[in-house]
Amino acid sequence: MLNGDIAKTLKSMTIPMIVGMIMLMTFSIVDTFFVSMLGTEQLAAISFTFPVTFTVISLNIGLGIGTSAIIGKYIGSGDTVHAKTIATGALMLSALLVGILAVVGVFSIEFIFSLMGADETLMPFIKAYMVPWYLAGIFLAIPMVGNSVLRAFGDTKTPSIIMAAGGAINAVLDPILIFGWGPMPALGIQGAAIATAIAWAVCVVWILYLLAVKRQLIESRLLSLQEFIVASKGVLKIGLPAAGANMLTPIAGGVMTAVVATYGAEAVAAWGVGNRLESMASIIVLALSMSLPPFISQNYGANKLARIKTAFDMAAKFVMLWQLMVFVILVIFSGYIAQVFAEEASVKRDITLFLCIVPLGYGLQGIIILVNSSFNAMHKPMSALVLSILRLFVFYVPIASLGSYLYGLIGLFWGCVIANVVTSVLAYIWFNRNLKNEMALQTFSPVLGSEK
Repeated sequence: MLNGDIAKTLKSMTIPMIVGMIMLMTFSIVDTFFVSMLGTEQLAAISFTFPVTFTVISLNIGLGIGTSAIIGKYIGSGDTVHAKTIATGALMLSALLVGILAVVGVFSIEFIFSLMGADETLMPFIKAYMVPWYLAGIFLAIPMVGNSVLRAFGDTKTPSIIMAAGGAINAVLDPILIFGWGPMPALGIQGAAIATAIAWAVCVVWILYLLAVKRQLIESRLLSLQEFIVASKGVLKIGLPAAGANMLTPIAGGVMTAVVATYGAEAVAAWGVGNRLESMASIIVLALSMSLPPFISQNYGANKLARIKTAFDMAAKFVMLWQLMVFVILVIFSGYIAQVFAEEASVKRDITLFLCIVPLGYGLQGIIILVNSSFNAMHKPMSALVLSILRLFVFYVPIASLGSYLYGLIGLFWGCVIANVVTSVLAYIWFNRNLKNEMALQTFSPVLGSEK
C-alpha cells in the first residue's frame, strides 16, 4: 500500500470487498423480499425499521472507521505493538456500546416508531421484528469492528468471506423461519430478525478465532481497565464523530420516512424498498469507501500525500462513471424490479418512480461518501461530521421536504437528487483544498527545518 501501483492496489483491495458487501446487503434485501410475501402491512413495518436498525449499524461503522484509521496509521509508521492493543480495545468497546444501545432500544420501540409515523396496526409487526433484531445488533458489533482490524492490515479478502458467509446463512434461514418448514413453526416477520441474529452469531465466533488465535492481531485476553481506557480514547477520538456522522443518516431517514408516511403505507413500503435497493446499487461506492481508508491511513502515516490524491481522484472518476451506468440499468428494469417486491399497483408505481429519479444522484452521493471516509482516514473526523450535517440537515431534508410540499412524492424524489448535486460539489472542493494545504505544509516544513 505504501509503494505499489495505486490502481492495482485499490483494485485488489476493492474487488473482494464488493463480493462481501453484496452478500452483506442481502441481509436487508432478502429480508425485504420474503417479508413482502407476507403483505403490504408487514412490508411497511420493516420499511419503518430501516432508519432505526441503521442507527445501530452506523455506530459499528463509526467504531470500525476509528479502529481502521488508528491502526492503519500505526502500521504506516511501523508500530504494530500499539495496533494490537487498539484492536482489542475496539472490540470490547463496540460490544459494550452496542449492548447499551440495544437495551435502550428495546424499551423505546413504541415511542420511537410513533414519532416516525407508524400507526397502531403496524406496531405489533415492528415489535416482533425489532426485539430479536436488537439482540442481533450486539452480535453484529464484533464482526464489523473485527473486519475493520483485518482491513487496516491490508486484508480485504477475509472480511469479504465472513460477510458472504453471514449473508448466505441469513438467506437460507429466512424462508425457513418466516414461513415455517417441517417441525419449525412459521414465525412471520419475527423469523427474519431471528435468522439475522443466528447468522451474525456464527460470524462472531469466526472473527474472534481469526483475530485472537490464527492471526494473533488482538490480545487473547481482556484488557485491563487502564489499557481499555487508553485504547478507547484513541478509537473514540475518530470513531465517535464518525459514528455520529453515520448515525445522522438514519435520523434524516427517519424524518423523511415520516414525510413519506403522509402519503400512506403504500408509499412507505415503496420508500423502504427503494432505500434497500439503493444500498445494492451503490455497492461499488460502499466497497471503495471501505478499501480506500486503509490505503489513505497507511500513506498518511508514511507522509505520502501525493499517493492519497492520486488514489482519491481515481476512485472519484470511477464512481461517477459506474453509477451513471447503474442509473441507466435501473431505469430500464424499474418496472420488472417493482413487480418482484410488490403486488399492489400503487406500490409498484411508487417503486418505479423512485428508481427512475433518485438513482440519478447516486454517483454524486458516492463522491460525498468517499470524501467522508477519506477525511476520517486522515484523522479529520470533525470535517467528516460537519460534511454529514451539511449534507443531511442543510440540503437533503430541507430540499426534499420542500420538493414534497410543492410537487408531492415526485418532488421529494427530485429533491434528493438536487441535494446530492449541491453537497457533492462542496465536498469535492473542500477535500481537495484541504489536501492541497497539507501537501504545501509538508513541502514547507523541511525548509523550516533546514533553516533551524
